[in-house]
Amino acid sequence: MYSAQPLGPDWSALARRQTNLWADEASRIFIARAMYAKRMGEIFPNLELSVLRGMEGARAREMYFLMAHKFGIPWKGRNYDRKNPEGTDIPNQALNHAATVAYAASSIAVAATRTIPQLGFIHEDSGQSFILDIADIFRDTFTLPVAFGASKQFFREQGVSIERHVRKHAGVTLRRQGIISKMIDMIKDLLEEGA
Repeated sequence: MYSAQPLGPDWSALARRQTNLWADEASRIFIARAMYAKRMGEIFPNLELSVLRGMEGARAREMYFLMAHKFGIPWKGRNYDRKNPEGTDIPNQALNHAATVAYAASSIAVAATRTIPQLGFIHEDSGQSFILDIADIFRDTFTLPVAFGASKQFFREQGVSIERHVRKHAGVTLRRQGIISKMIDMIKDLLEEGA
């Protein structure tokens, strides 16, 4: 159990809690389900992680479509080529840039809570798995609105790069919504829920 005291440089209670939850398969599934519930407002059934990921993938595709429609942006589906990230359409480029901002914000939150980036509950293969987990919780409320809002602005003012539009939208949203503070609170809440 962590203390409500300010975090010092040697404070490790949340990291120990994260490690214990991550090491137990039932706890890992519980936290993964809690992450999905916080993101989508719905508790997924107690299934294997691969099944939960599939359910989330279908839901994510629907959210991309709905958000594009909300902002009046033409949407042909998620398209990302790691070798050529700029070789796709404007909405996908905006999503790439907005996701990078979300990962950076999540990275700050993970560092601030002294939790372990490699020990993700949904993501497993990356050295940044927990950072990706936390950033994904904010996909529907931060990443997508920033990306599609910036895309809409880009189509109005094409003299400015999509990256710059995303940076501007992201900066305003991070500040106005207190995203990093919310991520920090989310980490504390998730790890406490697993108690």
